[in-house]
Order: sequence, then structure tokens, then C-alpha cells
Amino acid sequence: METPADAPTAGSPEPAAPAEAVEAEVIEEAEAAPDAEADPADEVAQAKAEAADWQDKYLRLHAEWDTYRRRTNEQRAQEKARATEKLVESLLPVLDDFERTIDYATTNGESGLLGGVEAVHSKLVSVLEKDGVEVISPEGQAFDALEAQAVATVDDPSVPDETVAQVYQKGYRMGAKVLRPAMVTVTTGGPKREVEETSAE
Repeated sequence: METPADAPTAGSPEPAAPAEAVEAEVIEEAEAAPDAEADPADEVAQAKAEAADWQDKYLRLHAEWDTYRRRTNEQRAQEKARATEKLVESLLPVLDDFERTIDYATTNGESGLLGGVEAVHSKLVSVLEKDGVEVISPEGQAFDALEAQAVATVDDPSVPDETVAQVYQKGYRMGAKVLRPAMVTVTTGGPKREVEETSAE
């Protein structure tokens, strides 16, 4: 018995329906083609946002690095200052000995010894001054408890009260820090010292 020419043979796949074939083709094209509906303005905005984010990260990192570098420099400066202060404090008794020797030589007429000791003393003081050391010797000035230590009082009505009469031992400061206050005698019995008023600007 003959089969119709258009009839499918046994075992061969059935041809796809026309509607299904069109639908499959549309899906494949949609997957292969780029999104035609993407808005270029959105892409530009996204790129700008990413650039701004990276710029913000860079600025933060740069600021953190500047802060770290500044703190490191400050720590080094503080360590150097502390080391210098320790050295200066250890040299202060040497200055005291020099000054006692000068006083002794002056009193006992040791002119040769006096000249040599004065030269060495002057050189040592000059070296310390180059490192920022200042002598505190407030004789005749108003007593300042932050820079001097009163070890005795002297009656003297001819000068204002709490005037430094004599400096027993000089003090030393380095910058704003007092390494050692001066040891002084302070007058009493005189007129009260006028307090200097600072006008507020």
C-alpha cells in the first residue's frame, strides 16, 4: 500500500509547527542581540558615580597618609626634644660647678685659673644656647613661681613685695619647658606689686 508523499516516514521527527519556529527564532535573536532599550544616560551616570567613588577613596587614602606622616614627624620631634632635654639636665650640675669654681677663683685671686674656667664655661653655655637652652636668672624681677623656687625671704621695704633679691642657683628652660627652676630669695615688707592687666582684644 502506498503512503502519501507528504506523510512522515516512520522514525523521522515531526516538522515544527510554524508558530513555534517563529517564537524560537525571536527568543534566539533577543538573547544574541544587545539590549537595545539600555539608556546611554544611565550608563554615563553609573560611570560618573563609580569615578566619584574612586576619587573619594583616593582622597581619603591621601588624607590618612598625610595624617600618618604628620604624626610620625611630631613623634620624632618629641623624641628628639626629650633626648636633648635629658642631656641638658645632666649637664646642669657641670655648669653649677663651673660657676662655683669661678666664684672661688674670683674671691681668692686665682686669675690664671679664673680665665681658663671662664673660657670653658662660656663655650659650654654657648653650645647649650644653640640647642635652645635659656638661663633663668630673675634677680631684681618679680617672683614667678613657675620659673623660680623661693628658698628664703629678705625684709626690704625699698622694693615691691615678692621681688627676687638674690639668685642662689640659676634655672634653665628649653622652649616652653622649665628644665630646672632658679633657687632665689624673695623680698617682703615692701609695697604690694601692681598686677599688670592685659586688655582683652
